Amino acid sequence: MPTANQRRKELYALMGKLPARRRPIKARTVAVEERDGYVLEKLLLDLNGLEPVPAFFTRPAGSDGPWPAVLYNHAHGGRNDIGKNELLAGCGYMQRPPYAQVLAERGICALCIDTWAFGERQGRKESEIFKEMLWRGRVMWGMMVYDSLRAVDYLAGRRDVQADRIATLGLSMGSTMAWWTAALHERVKVTVDICCLTEFEDLVAMRGLDEHGVYYYVPDLLNHFSCAQINALIAPRAHLGLAGNADRLTPPAGLDKIDAHLRAVYRKARAPQAWRLSRYECGHMETTAMRVEILEFLARWL
Repeated sequence: MPTANQRRKELYALMGKLPARRRPIKARTVAVEERDGYVLEKLLLDLNGLEPVPAFFTRPAGSDGPWPAVLYNHAHGGRNDIGKNELLAGCGYMQRPPYAQVLAERGICALCIDTWAFGERQGRKESEIFKEMLWRGRVMWGMMVYDSLRAVDYLAGRRDVQADRIATLGLSMGSTMAWWTAALHERVKVTVDICCLTEFEDLVAMRGLDEHGVYYYVPDLLNHFSCAQINALIAPRAHLGLAGNADRLTPPAGLDKIDAHLRAVYRKARAPQAWRLSRYECGHMETTAMRVEILEFLARWL
């Protein structure tokens, strides 16, 4: 039976031709601003050597750190203009106040990058980027995940970040990014995914493939991994999944399978309390109760 590290290498290999994993990361501070309860650093990161990656880093005001950190992954929502600004301003399907403020109040810093085609990286449609990358042997989702993996590396290299206390969190596309990133990067200590824990074969069965954008699809993935198998690579690290029973992006039968599989994985790893799937009677959104549970989970495990 292959080890977890062997399976990580197998998953990583499915993401197409990627830049060197250990290439140096360069960062330029564009501006620093005082906000309500936190300090905002506007950054320009060189993560991939292909195009600069604009990012927001937020840190608690009145302290020099080091702090635990959250890699915040923004959602899609058909709003390519929002991107990393979701960390600061939130969006229609997230609770308020936005996570930058909430995390800073709890002594946690956060980083959010504009992923490909979003925020300041707009200009080309997802479909255009997807097609060109396909021609060049690249996978759009693979390149998006690569940037997030390097974002974790960047966080771990900051002197004001506690490198052994890094979490990743997001809703929708950001949820999927959270569990892919944690599965592939062992430095992630805590994972919180909101409303996008999708078991692939169940999505096929309900004819729900068009619920996700084209960026989501990785060639040959289903011949190697289920969603549950990818998430098993996070064990025994802490992982909270939150789902809406009326959410078309997460078929209920698939949630049942993922939960059963991960319960068994975490029991075998002797960490049964580190995995939890909480299901709510809602759709594709973060509820008030979810927000309370998320903050309690971070307080316990991060």
